[in-house]
Amino acid sequence: MTDRSTLADQFIARTDWSGSVRKPLAGDASNRRYERLHLQGQSAVLMDAPREKGEDIRPFVHIARFLCDLGLSAPRILAEDDVHGFLLLEDLGDDLFARVISRDPALEYPLYEAATDALVHLHRAPPPQGLAAYDPVVMLEMAALAWKWYLAGSKPADGASEQAFRAAFGPVLHQHASETSVLIQRDYHAENLIWLPDRIGPARVGLLDFQDAMAGHPAYDLVSVLQDARRDVPSEVEAAMIGRYVAATGQDEPIFRAAYAVLGVQRNLRILGVFGRLCIMGGKPHYIDLIPRVWGLLLRDLEHPALLSVADLIRDALPAPSDDILKGLKDRCATIPMP
Repeated sequence: MTDRSTLADQFIARTDWSGSVRKPLAGDASNRRYERLHLQGQSAVLMDAPREKGEDIRPFVHIARFLCDLGLSAPRILAEDDVHGFLLLEDLGDDLFARVISRDPALEYPLYEAATDALVHLHRAPPPQGLAAYDPVVMLEMAALAWKWYLAGSKPADGASEQAFRAAFGPVLHQHASETSVLIQRDYHAENLIWLPDRIGPARVGLLDFQDAMAGHPAYDLVSVLQDARRDVPSEVEAAMIGRYVAATGQDEPIFRAAYAVLGVQRNLRILGVFGRLCIMGGKPHYIDLIPRVWGLLLRDLEHPALLSVADLIRDALPAPSDDILKGLKDRCATIPMP
């Protein structure tokens, strides 16, 4: 079997970037790898997404073209090989929101305004055909990952409390967050957004990591960017951006804020489970260090009246991430092989 490096060489040789210099770029939590290509003062990005490891470039291509057609700044597709899993992409640069804000904290508020406005622009368009729905049934399964993978750091599986959670949280999702009217990128946060100040309006926000997009609730990506697992977003910024989105879209504010809190609980429970799984199955212990922030966001969301029927159940079933629990998760790192 031809190795990935040789296949990449053959792919690039068929493009205008033949002869370019390749340098590795930081990857993400998936099996995808990235390289930056340099040629005659220009640059592009190579995505290596091996199909034999479950990757598929076609969803990325589909969503990228949809976003670009809306005037948003997803990377343009320069070349593609869906048989072997390679893409050549427009290089949007390295100015991730998290880095820009770290360099210049005064830009934090305008960058979150831009991220919010990009969602407003996106949500004015119906989602593309063929997207799976991120509906209450799917969301309930994702939230229950906390029982399977986060609890693994503290005690054996608790099937009774998981079933009680499912019975209580399912109706809450159906009541407050059943809408699936917009494209949700599902990983919309400061380390997946690139600042492009030379562009205009919503195009100033470069978009990455949207290949898992689904049709979901308008509040979902706003929760994703404002309740960031990787950095603290000031509460006043969060409140202002929710207000900004509501004002721009004409949402009923109390109804939207209830959905926002419910989706915050759903998303943060899912993240607790996913981070535990990335450690236990993926051998990536650094995700465990992010859990205390996620836990704090979860507890705050549970204070909303919309979560009254399930808040105590969650707090009683899931232990706070003490040093012992976090260590327990790290001690199990890479103990279960990936399928």
